[in-house]
Amino acid sequence: MAHGSATRVFLARLAGFGVFDPNGDQVGKVRDAVMVLRTGANPPRLNGLVVEVQPRRRIFVPMTKVTAIDVGQVIVTGNVNLRRFEQRANETLAIAELTDRTVTLVETGEQVVVLDLAVDQGKTMDWSVSQVYVRRGGGGLRRRGERFVVDWVDIHGLSLPSQDAQPAEQLLAVLESMRPADIAHALHDLPDKRRIEVARELDDERLADVLEEMNEEDRITIVQALEIERAADVLEEMDPGDAADLISDLPADKAAHLLDRMEPDDAEDIRRLLSYDDFSAGGMMTTDPIVLPPDATVADALAQIRNQDVTPSLASQVYVTRSPTETPTGKFLGTCHFQRLLREPPGTLVSAVVETDLEPIGPQTPLAAVTRYFAAYNLVAVPVVDDNDHLLGTVTIDDVIDHMLPEDWRDQLDHDV
Repeated sequence: MAHGSATRVFLARLAGFGVFDPNGDQVGKVRDAVMVLRTGANPPRLNGLVVEVQPRRRIFVPMTKVTAIDVGQVIVTGNVNLRRFEQRANETLAIAELTDRTVTLVETGEQVVVLDLAVDQGKTMDWSVSQVYVRRGGGGLRRRGERFVVDWVDIHGLSLPSQDAQPAEQLLAVLESMRPADIAHALHDLPDKRRIEVARELDDERLADVLEEMNEEDRITIVQALEIERAADVLEEMDPGDAADLISDLPADKAAHLLDRMEPDDAEDIRRLLSYDDFSAGGMMTTDPIVLPPDATVADALAQIRNQDVTPSLASQVYVTRSPTETPTGKFLGTCHFQRLLREPPGTLVSAVVETDLEPIGPQTPLAAVTRYFAAYNLVAVPVVDDNDHLLGTVTIDDVIDHMLPEDWRDQLDHDV
């Protein structure tokens, strides 16, 4: 593997790689890779890695959390879920279950044994199998045990036969290239049973994105149909504001059960949001803005903004606070807009370019006042602070628009385009 972040990776070679957070602290070691086999010519998709953490506990790290794969190490974002890994019915372990499997070469019909699988990252940032490292059984004039690499399209034996495919598999292949809002709209038109089948086959992060774009009735139906652990995992991947809205619509006992199953920090964020009126700044805000200490540099800020998991509205500016930088933070010092950051030398401290001219808003500020504030100052996001100047979160323009539109606006989307 070439030095630096790789876009092609042989999975068996990852076994034993150290997994590190952005600060360089080791999280654990790679033990396997989680694949989803698909029908026809669709290559297996890599969903994530099985990582062993102390004490001998195995967790699942989705590929969306992997920021780089280097020689001997995997770098992940800091917010990895430490819940124990449980393999789902549609998942296959690449090293434990696919290596040593016999497959057939398309051109000759010869049977060979799988030694390793190479995955590539595509334009949609998904990872799927591109090549297979195989071994011949040998015989005759052939040298026994000959090893070579073949393209995925040149083998049979690692696809689901159409007659045995999961009920949602073919539809999932169509949905892969669609935006979450379009997937939500497509699922809305399906019968309840089919909608739930498809939702169950989406990975946690993809399903979280789709639920954020669904109407209240559809997303409640899906969450209530999921196993409780799966539902908790998906809620943890959602924007905290959207997750709070969804939980507030569930029966009280179901909501309490889900919150108990979530990671404590995620559950605490949602409980705090639920304490505010839905049409107030506190009820609309997200608790996951980009927050930096005053001694961070412009380069640090731009690196956070470039994170593909951050929405454009949240990436529009960073917030500078005293320690701690997790909401609710230490004293709020101001904001740095990304356009200002682009004009400054990378080594400049954010404290030197922080903007303090616009006052933040309080969590009880009503929707009408928040809307006027956005319009008056041409803003994309506004910080929300408490009476002691602790940053609680941020309200983004998409949250404001969402609350201004009628409740059924998502159902009417196709009529307006």
